[in-house]
Amino acid sequence: MKKYALIVAGGSGTRMKSPFPKQFIDVNGKPLLMHTFQAFMNFDSNFEFVLVLPEGEIDTWKKLCENHSFSMKHLVVKGGKTRFQSVKNGLKQINEEGIVFIHDGVRPLVSAQTIANCFQTALRKGNALPVIAPSESVREVFNGQNKAVDRNRFFLVQTPQTFRIQLIQDAYNQEYLPEFTDDASVLENTGKKIYLVEGNRENIKITYPEDLKLASLLLY
Repeated sequence: MKKYALIVAGGSGTRMKSPFPKQFIDVNGKPLLMHTFQAFMNFDSNFEFVLVLPEGEIDTWKKLCENHSFSMKHLVVKGGKTRFQSVKNGLKQINEEGIVFIHDGVRPLVSAQTIANCFQTALRKGNALPVIAPSESVREVFNGQNKAVDRNRFFLVQTPQTFRIQLIQDAYNQEYLPEFTDDASVLENTGKKIYLVEGNRENIKITYPEDLKLASLLLY
């Protein structure tokens, strides 16, 4: 079964307080994004990669690949104005049937077990969404009021959100809606059931400086 990793890396360095995009920040001697590629290669060296980047950052990435002798074969695709459009641009480059893992470029700590969980469920059921249960108490804020809610009713969503290719390509032929916060919500809007699988807690989205410190300890 053909496996594609569609890596979306359209972030900026604003919350990271970095002068350049966070996916390019050096972690343990190489850009964060290269660690993300490696996480998938650790699971299966036969992955096909599609990388979606903002148009203005493509040359920077190419220079980083040269500087770090990064030789993993991958196709670079220009992103769109929204994540929805960026993913759609990436999906257009896949012309074979199989499984596609749509993953945030700044989640380098995804485990092989999470990838395996996603693959096995998507293979059987058509899609898989990795999640973890919140460990803290949860409160809902609404109209200036707040109240405690049962955290056992909620999950935190991660990536790679994983799909049979034709299924998610068809879903992305819809018109964009503001409710499309991730790929699963796009598919769900077509009436399909979403299947949850266990993620891994260290699979954080690198957003703040303290996240980088954790990543540098766990990536080796």
